[in-house]
Amino acid sequence: MRLFRIAALSSVLVAFTALAADTGHGIDLAGIDHSVAPGDDFYKYANGAWIKTAVIPPDRAVEGPGAVLIDKTRERVRGLIEDAAKAKPAQGSDAQKVGDFYASYLDEAGIDAKGLAPLGPDMARIAAIKDKTTLSTYLGSTLRADVDALNSTNFYTDHVFGVWITQGFSDPDHNVPYLLQGGLGMPDRDYYIEQTPQMAKLRDQYRAHIVNVLKLARIADADKKAAAIFALETKIAQTHGTREASEDVHKADNPWKRADFTAKAPGMDWNAYFGAAGMGGQNDFIVWHPSAVVGISKLVAGEPVALWKDYLTFRLLDHYSNVLPKAFVDEHFAFYGTDLSGTPKLRDRWKRAIDATNAALGEAVGKMYAAKYFPPSSKTRIQAMVKDLLAAYHARIEKLAWMSPQTKAKALAKLDTLYIGVGYPDSWIDYSAFDVMRGDALGNEERAEMFEYKRNLAKLHGPVDRKEWSMLPQEVNAVNHPLGNALNFPAAILQPPYFDPDADDAYNFGSIGATIGHEISHSFDDQGSQFDAQGRLINWWTPADLAHFQGASAQLARQFDGYRPFPDLAVNGKQTLSENIADVAGLSASHDAYVLSLHGKPAPVMQGLTGDQRFFLAYTQSWREKVRDAALRQQVKTDGHAPAEYRGDTVRNLDAWYPAFTVKPGQKLFLAPKDRVQVW
Repeated sequence: MRLFRIAALSSVLVAFTALAADTGHGIDLAGIDHSVAPGDDFYKYANGAWIKTAVIPPDRAVEGPGAVLIDKTRERVRGLIEDAAKAKPAQGSDAQKVGDFYASYLDEAGIDAKGLAPLGPDMARIAAIKDKTTLSTYLGSTLRADVDALNSTNFYTDHVFGVWITQGFSDPDHNVPYLLQGGLGMPDRDYYIEQTPQMAKLRDQYRAHIVNVLKLARIADADKKAAAIFALETKIAQTHGTREASEDVHKADNPWKRADFTAKAPGMDWNAYFGAAGMGGQNDFIVWHPSAVVGISKLVAGEPVALWKDYLTFRLLDHYSNVLPKAFVDEHFAFYGTDLSGTPKLRDRWKRAIDATNAALGEAVGKMYAAKYFPPSSKTRIQAMVKDLLAAYHARIEKLAWMSPQTKAKALAKLDTLYIGVGYPDSWIDYSAFDVMRGDALGNEERAEMFEYKRNLAKLHGPVDRKEWSMLPQEVNAVNHPLGNALNFPAAILQPPYFDPDADDAYNFGSIGATIGHEISHSFDDQGSQFDAQGRLINWWTPADLAHFQGASAQLARQFDGYRPFPDLAVNGKQTLSENIADVAGLSASHDAYVLSLHGKPAPVMQGLTGDQRFFLAYTQSWREKVRDAALRQQVKTDGHAPAEYRGDTVRNLDAWYPAFTVKPGQKLFLAPKDRVQVW
């Protein structure tokens, strides 16, 4: 469960504010809209003046002052990478690989000159497919470890299946491969199935995109083949589980033995598939999406081989479009950037090169970043805040009147064994087996994917590492791993304006404290609460405690069901429940920790604001953003995170918010005490 949603064509879609001009540290007073009553719309009160003047840059789907931090981090990374490229480092060193990967991606002229030649071997492999066995072999050879099921936006990969390798649901001491649905070019099954004008338009645009890609590759009968490819993708989409079902880990807990695939999912030559995937000797699997495995396997047997070859050719071209000639880059952006997200301008090549380098050699870059930009003093202060937040959670659990002693003991055991990584991982990935060749942009991408896949396959033969990171130090985000009972707080989010070492505790607990509290809470939300201290999927609740928890969760889901960003589209409270629980609980615990930090003394008035006012404003200004309609629609349909506006209004569930801003009955956000959701 990530704190922030991730977009396909931009970095983290969350925003923060420029710091106050009067002190340089604190609340953005100029961003407040005093014409709005806090009790009617706290998000607009905290951010309205900023929203009125903010302009979304043409190369982004979202604008917010937090983008300044993302850009700042990217600029820092650019400097580190370009320095590595210029320094003529030793061949085989991380610096050489980082520099050469980046330089190769930047070399548009060289990429254009090569045309589609770098894809020649892959195209030849597709052309050689002649029957179900060779098709299954090819599909197995493309399996990649590019899905984290508990932290995914869409629960699928653009390969027909994805694999996530981590500890087993019921066996926390051994790693197991989780097989997940894939094979789609659009963000979600609903884009193929839902009968609305918006989805119908996107389907037309996507069909046109397929035609354009095939024509750019000079493939004959592009229109006819595109129609057939889209029809096949639609059939694949019809086999997929919904986003809501995908989040239900009990529906995902489907242990299959190797022999079960042939019996339960006939059609695919599974011996050929797993042999080509490097898992011929693997006997134990967990199938997250059985309907997709069964359905796609049936399509392998039932659809013409020639159609599958056309489909795979298109998927190959689309997958590597950003390291193909410029016409492919532009076409890819026209659909995924403009049509899907409403973004009018493609980002600069160097920005995309930074992102690609981070994706391929992220920890090599991250090691450089952490060494230069994350001082020990910041790590020490964050660790102190973590300690305060854990104490606040401990106290909150102890005080829960509705929770039995048995369940409390289990909850406290989870809290006591929680691993919280701050800044950067304890050990770094070894990239020595990854060859990077300057001038071979596409080959570098392919080798990067294969390196990561093999690195993950190796986990099947080694111990479970609960301290492994899934985020990079230079990533502006945070994450909770329920299976590992572990949290990651990368260095890049632990800097102003999210964490400001020169700001007061009210500000920092309202911003980064709520972030830390959010991630801790994921260990106890509707998903995390299903895993014990060792990450085992097991019910550790008494029936009465579970009923109370589920009742409070349902109440929060109903609250979010009532939010409607468009007249024809409402937030799905169940789809966003995990993140909403984490927001409420994290903010509550962070407020407790802030109060504890005062040691019984009154909070000082700063910037004309009380401590509680600064705390709540810091939180809601942390969700400041301006987003294009197309991107917002995509988020509501596919994302487990509610739109930022409604996350900012989470404050309405905390008793302390009401006196801080004199919120009264009759105002739009007012909730009677019995209706304020407090899960933890």
